[in-house]
Amino acid sequence: MIWFVSLCFIFVAVTLTLLMSYELRSKCIQLLQSLLPSSRKKIVNAMQFAENMHQAAAPEKLQSHWHLQQWWVLIAGFFLFASILIFAFTRPINSTRIEAEYLKETDPQVYALLNGEILSPPPEVDVTLIHDALVEATRIEQEYLAQHNGSVDASQIEVPITHSHGALDSNMVDRKWDKMNPRYKQRLLMVFKIMKEQYGYELVLLEGYRSPARQNMLAGNPNTTRARSYQSYHQFGLAADVAFKRNGKVVITERDPWAMRGYELYGQVAESVGLTWGGRWKSIKDYGHTEYRMPGLKKTKEMAELLTSEGQVNSNIS
Repeated sequence: MIWFVSLCFIFVAVTLTLLMSYELRSKCIQLLQSLLPSSRKKIVNAMQFAENMHQAAAPEKLQSHWHLQQWWVLIAGFFLFASILIFAFTRPINSTRIEAEYLKETDPQVYALLNGEILSPPPEVDVTLIHDALVEATRIEQEYLAQHNGSVDASQIEVPITHSHGALDSNMVDRKWDKMNPRYKQRLLMVFKIMKEQYGYELVLLEGYRSPARQNMLAGNPNTTRARSYQSYHQFGLAADVAFKRNGKVVITERDPWAMRGYELYGQVAESVGLTWGGRWKSIKDYGHTEYRMPGLKKTKEMAELLTSEGQVNSNIS
């Protein structure tokens, strides 16, 4: 539509200019008159060449018009090559197909588990739902402590949420899937699918990739994590924290029996596809955490950049 309007504007401008300028009209007429004879001659020559080309294709002209037949070969080759280029540059490139080829080469195990099916991540969860879930988790924790500490007013108990959930409403949290390495991402998405289809639990991603700065910040609280930057699988795109969604609300607290049962099932399913579940840990249990302990992984900055960039390359191709 914009091109049509632009062309109309140019046409009107040129027409008005010609109507208003006698000198310009005269020059245009003279130019056309000078070009017409030469153009007519070129058209005649082109028609004659086309006729010769047509005659050269006849079987009886194979010997006498071989030099013209070479033009047919060149033209056919040009169109064949052009069609290949057009197909190569205009065919749709699907990020799912690219990721499938990547996994088939780098991680045949998960490719076999998926049976060739590459899963797409769900939409990013609304941050307000996570904030509300944290408020609700704090309220439930206050009530729990009040019940186990005698007749204490629950509202007077300040509950520092000491695990990593406590900072999930920070701007430093990354809830996107693009920096998660496909080796881990597809395993986690398979867990999402099984939990939904077999057990009726809808999972949401609380945090995937975690920057070194945020990791060091969380490591400042020993009740949250003891891993510093590049010691956690989060920096390599090989770990994530999840929660559940029930009736349109995010549920984080382990005090909820329904959620706790979900975390247990989540751990079982995650382990069945080769992931490590944080609920098995002895020191700090992290029920919503899973990670893929990639064989031969070197926990260096360079390796972290490589693995997270692999996820970004595959997700950006569309």
